[in-house]
Amino acid sequence: MTGSSTSPGQSPSPQHPNPTSVVRLGIPGGPEVTHRDVAANGARFHIAELGDGPLVLLLHGFPQFWWTWRHQLVALADAGFRAVAMDLRGVGGSDRTPRGYDPAGLALDITGVIRSLGEPDAALVGHDLGGYLAWTAAAMRPKLVRRLAVSSMPHPRRWRSAMLGDVRQSRAGSYVWGFQRPWVPERQLTADDGALVGRLLHDWSGPRLLDDDAVTAYRRAMCIPSTAHCSVEPYRWLVRSLARPDGIQFYRRMKRPVRVPTLHLHGSLDPVMRTRSAAGSGQYVEAPYRWRLFDGLGHFPHEEDPVAFSTELINWLKDPEPDR
Repeated sequence: MTGSSTSPGQSPSPQHPNPTSVVRLGIPGGPEVTHRDVAANGARFHIAELGDGPLVLLLHGFPQFWWTWRHQLVALADAGFRAVAMDLRGVGGSDRTPRGYDPAGLALDITGVIRSLGEPDAALVGHDLGGYLAWTAAAMRPKLVRRLAVSSMPHPRRWRSAMLGDVRQSRAGSYVWGFQRPWVPERQLTADDGALVGRLLHDWSGPRLLDDDAVTAYRRAMCIPSTAHCSVEPYRWLVRSLARPDGIQFYRRMKRPVRVPTLHLHGSLDPVMRTRSAAGSGQYVEAPYRWRLFDGLGHFPHEEDPVAFSTELINWLKDPEPDR
């Protein structure tokens, strides 16, 4: 199962769009990005690349794909970095495999892409699920992670304790519980050309809503065959593994502290991940840790105010001595 074609005899349509035309987008008014595929961890991953310099690898969240980082790609390239945004396994232009959606496996996808790009390490920047995986990769493969920047997502152990022990956070993240049902979430996400994706993006944003072109792009990408299923599989693992040996082992491994400089970014109006839930993540970092709260922004600060987000990120990446 891959993200490179529709089913035999099936023509692209609004319900079954062509992955190439949907995913390999340009940046409106910006420079031309390079699209290509790289092999890593037994699968093929689509990346969008811009600029030269130290590698910064950008990891999207749900319900988006690489294009969520279009503003940061330009800003990072202009600042002297090699900016690469990848589509996670099962999303965008990357392979849709039957398995491999546990966080440890997905983190190995990310570190594998770093190696495939010929780099000794990377600064990881992750949002939402991409942030969860960035935390995981930094703990599992610290030699491959130069710096870590996470937006709208607490450390995995902090996420677990908040979802299980904080009624308000459990309610805010109710979509995660809803994803545990078989087949229903997939049908809901693709119904009416991805209308639910549009509603989630609207409801999770602050006052600065995402523009219509962006919402349309994410709705179309979710309707690529198998994308909805692959998008919810990581969340199913997170809940169903809580009492299983593999889940217990994973959270035990996440006790290993993060030992790279870490920037933690969060929108003060994020309705999905409460500020209180994210703010305690510094206890898992044994390195310079910087917390930045964006007033008036919701769950997508990198898109709601891309200039402020990019400025904060680049200043931190260029700071030779990021302090606490």
